[in-house]
Amino acid sequence: MKKLRRVLVAIADVHRGHGSELRRAAALARATGAHIELFHAVTAPATRSRRIAKRRIDHELSPEESLSVAQKGLERIARSKLLHGCRVQAVAEWGKPAHEAIVHRAISTHADLIINGTRPRGRVGRLVLRHTDWELIRHSPVPLLLVKSAHRAGKAVVLAAIDPLHANAKPARLDRRILDAAGAMAATLKGTLHAFHSYMPLSISVAAGVGEPVVWDASELDASHLQHVVREFARALRTSAIPPSRRHLRMGDVAAELAACARQLHASMVVMGAVSRSGLERLLIGNAAQRVLDELKCDVLIVK
Repeated sequence: MKKLRRVLVAIADVHRGHGSELRRAAALARATGAHIELFHAVTAPATRSRRIAKRRIDHELSPEESLSVAQKGLERIARSKLLHGCRVQAVAEWGKPAHEAIVHRAISTHADLIINGTRPRGRVGRLVLRHTDWELIRHSPVPLLLVKSAHRAGKAVVLAAIDPLHANAKPARLDRRILDAAGAMAATLKGTLHAFHSYMPLSISVAAGVGEPVVWDASELDASHLQHVVREFARALRTSAIPPSRRHLRMGDVAAELAACARQLHASMVVMGAVSRSGLERLLIGNAAQRVLDELKCDVLIVK
């Protein structure tokens, strides 16, 4: 992962608080000297309310007025005490859809990282990804930090989720990028780096694929597969400085196991990889990714 020089914080709503995103940006900026840009894509005209004859009537502002309202909102956010001591710029631009405007801005300003916050939904306040979040995961050319948790005190724990067996045709170099990015984040935040991989017993995978009874020695098959997984996990980490005590190899569903591991470690951030897909293949992989991201309660750094 490149040294952070410019961090773009995507502000979805200039009229609400963005404390968690600002804290993450400030922590990274203070550690690296990076410049922070608060960016808001204006996708629709703003409205203003006025009372006429005891009735409140909303009227649509002009494009120029809408942009001015957004700019002033961003500048107010930029004056937050959370960003004290950081170099901060506030920019509002017309752009639709929002994810395209964010990606275009990141490219044009040579941003090294995009920070985007998730939002609570429903009575339980579950943090979920919006359409813009998923489109940023698909199209962002730079690492994307999805802020899902409130500010955490204490030492940062960064968990790199790798796939040494390269499921779904993921390239081997993606694991190296994940480990590099996770290592850079752990070093920047003066935290600890861990590695994770989850696998399923081969007998279950074969049975699911065949769809009918097959005679084999399941225990021998699974033991051989486990040896293979252990070798590949160790091979993927052979150039890393992650000690055995911080290497977590688990058997089971990746979404459940990764979430459980992150909880047990009190992880501040999970670093994952994303591969651009198209058509039905992208949809199927997206469904799996959605389960993983939905289960995680900590921040997630997505690396292409």
